[in-house]
Amino acid sequence: MDPSSYLGILPRGRHGLSREQVTASQRGRLMLGMAEVVAEKGYAKATVADVLKKVHVSRETFYQHFSDKEDCFLAAFDESARMLETGVRAAVDEPGLAPRDRFERALTTYLELMAAEPALAKVFLTEVYSAGPTAAARRFEVQGRWVQIFAEMLATDERWRALPDPQFACRLVVGGIGALVTARISAGDHTALPELRTPILELIDAIGRG
Repeated sequence: MDPSSYLGILPRGRHGLSREQVTASQRGRLMLGMAEVVAEKGYAKATVADVLKKVHVSRETFYQHFSDKEDCFLAAFDESARMLETGVRAAVDEPGLAPRDRFERALTTYLELMAAEPALAKVFLTEVYSAGPTAAARRFEVQGRWVQIFAEMLATDERWRALPDPQFACRLVVGGIGALVTARISAGDHTALPELRTPILELIDAIGRG
């Protein structure tokens, strides 16, 4: 999935777009630039100057959109989270899909998106913890949303509902998936993320069987 479709990046050259569209494009380019710089250098070493050099945007334009580096980073994190959630929800948007199949599609899409966009994956999973308490709190909030998303997918599965605490089981699954994916991303092994699909599904099936 091309992140530019979510970040509002416009093609180079002349165009007949409105000022509002151009402004949205600038903001999108800055967010993607921040994600790429942070992925390359880490949050602590990344600077606004690095981002400006990456996306060829003026410092004045940057501060029209963001108050500082942290503000831009948090916006990039929020957009990464939105992109992932949008992609996963689109993948399971099919009436009558069985809970287990819905979970499998969601997991497959999540892993493929993370593998395809390593810069956004690093922002979402690893560097967010280096950006301070506000960013960490934002990450925990998003993780809570994923717990709810997966809980809703499995809510009508009788085997899952028979567990002593289905919600707690979802928290374990989401936390475990996050830890596995984070380890691969941190090691620079993002292309192998889809390989996690089979063992995760086998575990879900085993939990469902009790």
